[in-house]
Amino acid sequence: MTDEASAPDPTALTEAPSGHDLRPGPTSNRRLVRSFSVAGAGFSQAWRTQPNLRLEALIGVIAILLAAVLRAPAAPIALACTLVLALELLNSAIEAVVDLASPEYHPVAGAAKDLAAAAVLTAAVGATVVGLIVLGPPLLARLRGLVGGG
Repeated sequence: MTDEASAPDPTALTEAPSGHDLRPGPTSNRRLVRSFSVAGAGFSQAWRTQPNLRLEALIGVIAILLAAVLRAPAAPIALACTLVLALELLNSAIEAVVDLASPEYHPVAGAAKDLAAAAVLTAAVGATVVGLIVLGPPLLARLRGLVGGG
């Protein structure tokens, strides 16, 4: 039996924590602008506070520029880099929530943080494999041309 205090809030899916109405209607453009603004603020905070995000973004930019120089397909590189960055953002969010919910060490909190970090690592390894597959052959051909005098 569920008591009143633990019953789901019927407005949970129609009202944001800030009190903004999320239902479709005449203010949907304002809500869309607000959503992008909030997301931008979150990205800005992560950019300022998460050195791994900045490093992963730099590596991604270098990989995309290398794809352009080598005339290799940039789409798989961009997609792999985006996945790494998105998972890094989720990792940061999970770490923040875990730190808030469990300021003292708890094995389950540690496991949650470790699993989130493992997701980023998995994506980074996958992105590296994509980079080697997409950029490796044209890079080797370019290097052979330089060494062979071609």
